[in-house]
Amino acid sequence: MTKNKIKVVIADDHAILREGLKQVLADAGDITVIGEAENGHDAIKLVDQLEIDVLVLDISLPDRSGIEVLKLIRRDNSKVGILMLSMHREDQYAVRCLKAGASGYLSKQSASTDLVNAIRTVAKGKKYISAEVAQVLANQVNAPTEKPLHETLSDREFQTLTLIASGLSVSEIADKLALSVKTISMYRARLLEKMQLRHNAELTRYAIKNNLVD
Repeated sequence: MTKNKIKVVIADDHAILREGLKQVLADAGDITVIGEAENGHDAIKLVDQLEIDVLVLDISLPDRSGIEVLKLIRRDNSKVGILMLSMHREDQYAVRCLKAGASGYLSKQSASTDLVNAIRTVAKGKKYISAEVAQVLANQVNAPTEKPLHETLSDREFQTLTLIASGLSVSEIADKLALSVKTISMYRARLLEKMQLRHNAELTRYAIKNNLVD
């Protein structure tokens, strides 16, 4: 019976990770996974087709970014809880996700108990803020009013920045994000201009200095 259980859809392109999450949630007792998606397109379709309480959404999907999927869903559906799941540290993407309409943000390194608690919190219509995310938000409150340059970037530009700083070439990024080389080159040109940087080496130094890459 799923009548009183929290109904969840998991969107992640790694089948092994989805299986692991399903096992963790099955053990919780009050949560049931009623759908799975391995890309953004399928995630959006499932949210439209099924009555769900929480979407667990990976930030890195093969066809489009999780933040883009989040914004598209929020455009038509303000009620479903959306918990962003990411391999990235909280200080890299958490605030961007929350501003885009996420109900919570959780690193994939978090304990399984954190995932269960996050889903229960989000299912009640509340925001899930981990201790790490709370610290990031607190740091922003106490920071100078002038924004760091990387916060002026769009989500795609920021994603391009972190991938370049991680050592990927433009063609590798294009392949990873399922976009054209021309499009990634455009994002690169824009972010260099916005951040007043000249080339990838300066970009990488900036990213390391500001803890944007591991």
